[in-house]
Amino acid sequence: MSGFTTFTGKIAVLNQDNVDTDRIIPARFLSMVSKSGYGELVFKDVRGPEFPLDQPEADGAEILVAGINFGCGSSREHAVWAIQQAGFKAVIAKRTGDAPGYSDIFRSNAGNCGLALIELDAADHSALVQQGSGAEVTIDLPNQVVCWTGHRATFEIAAATKSQLIEGLDLIGLTLRHEGEIDAFEQTSDVYVPK
Repeated sequence: MSGFTTFTGKIAVLNQDNVDTDRIIPARFLSMVSKSGYGELVFKDVRGPEFPLDQPEADGAEILVAGINFGCGSSREHAVWAIQQAGFKAVIAKRTGDAPGYSDIFRSNAGNCGLALIELDAADHSALVQQGSGAEVTIDLPNQVVCWTGHRATFEIAAATKSQLIEGLDLIGLTLRHEGEIDAFEQTSDVYVPK
């Protein structure tokens, strides 16, 4: 997967809280046997003329702006794949003292699949939402900054996730960083089975 450093793109504002994974990608689509074909199914059950992502100003957006606790509900990488295959490179959510921007499982799946998740505090998030769909935003992951016209917001991110996203590594890639050490261990371990 490709790394994520600095990215500039249009936003699509879906300022709704507690959007669960079944809403992102309905469970009936989870039986597909490939990792492709999910983009056109994202939010399938709620799409329509009034849905924020179906508004003309959201067309071509590559950054999704959500509310709190985005990606809650059941665990499914398919939700991340659907968001990515719909053209989104990042999601920006709101965090408060009482609620995170994302569920823990969704956050883990996103990092492992290369989707950048950004959390802004309530004031910065509100200022971003007011820009509306179609506004241009820059995410600078190395410096942990999000910028748009007249505004600069900082965000926190776990160091391991930040490194993983910048380097474009999934879990296998992270493991293969230690291939030499793994091979050395296997050569000396009592449980080593020759190849």
